[in-house]
Amino acid sequence: MSTPTETRTPAERTAEATASGYRPGRTLPVRVELVRQLKRRRTLIMGAILAVLPFVLVVAFAIGGDPGGRNDRTTLMDTATASGANFAAVNLFVSAGFLLVIPVALFCGDTVASEASWSSLRYLLAAPVPRARLLWSKLVVGLGLSLAAMVLLPVVALAVGTAAYGWGPLRIPTGGALDAGTAAQRLLVVVAYVFISQLVTAALAFWLSTRTDAPLGAVGGAVGLTIVGNVLDAVTALGHWRDFLPAHWQFAWADAVQPRPEWSGMIQGSALSITYALVLFALAFRGFARKDVVS
Repeated sequence: MSTPTETRTPAERTAEATASGYRPGRTLPVRVELVRQLKRRRTLIMGAILAVLPFVLVVAFAIGGDPGGRNDRTTLMDTATASGANFAAVNLFVSAGFLLVIPVALFCGDTVASEASWSSLRYLLAAPVPRARLLWSKLVVGLGLSLAAMVLLPVVALAVGTAAYGWGPLRIPTGGALDAGTAAQRLLVVVAYVFISQLVTAALAFWLSTRTDAPLGAVGGAVGLTIVGNVLDAVTALGHWRDFLPAHWQFAWADAVQPRPEWSGMIQGSALSITYALVLFALAFRGFARKDVVS
């Protein structure tokens, strides 16, 4: 996707015409953007929060005792202390609905908008960094950090859970168990699906980031609309209309941790999430290419 000539500033057009050795594809490399984002305080704080959560749950279970045996119905939470694999699955369960939404919205929403708030965006484009190149670098890094956040949580939880409860099969609440090797593979599938299901939030945050100069507005808007989607999904009166809500399929990954996994829900949820995300990403690139950047 190229930047239309009429939307470029005179500095951009002059630099492209006169700069010796200028290569648009070599501007703002992904590794440079990645290093910049990794050094930011909000990245370190978010990583610390996700890494600490498993330890908090271990302490909570130690204080509260065995999570099971409180009623006649066994849930995934009741099996949290059965093994390290169960503990990792529980960490994903309690965080997928909201906690993991925050780093996705933060890493993808605080990208372009933060540059605008610092008044550095126009200088990046005057360097000149092509607009499509700038968005692409920031999007790749934002999605990469989001995926890293989703991998970090279960990895730490698996290590902490194994140390606290031992390495063993993943006990299934409905009966049966998965051996440790199979459980690890299924958890990888779960992480991949959770990431795909969060692409809508990522795309929404990224699109808002190209439309506003306020990072908090982009991040908060994405989180807020995600919450609205969860609320609408709880309205059973909507019937089959809920099938078009990404939130309706966010826990379809539970079908992957069964003795005989069921993939239909995950396939529908993935298709819906990817479709919405592609539309929003396209709107972000199209709108930013025509935007009058003054920040």
